Amino acid sequence: MKSIIVDVRSVDEFNMDGHAPCSVNYPLDQLESHIDELRGFDEIIMVCRSGNRVNMAMAMLAANGITNVINKGPWQNIDCN
Repeated sequence: MKSIIVDVRSVDEFNMDGHAPCSVNYPLDQLESHIDELRGFDEIIMVCRSGNRVNMAMAMLAANGITNVINKGPWQNIDCN
């Protein structure tokens, strides 16, 4: 299964507040430019600071036909092992 972990926080939050090293940073305001890339994954795991921005991201992806998304809430919930 091909999966990706996407952190939708801002670049500053991602760099200054910490992040899971196995995640990529696609800020919510730039997510639309990554939609075609995300279509290639079987599972998209998304995180942010609390989970609220992930809900907005999931709605955007669903509007583009991508529904294989999991909201893992805060980025600290990711285990890269």
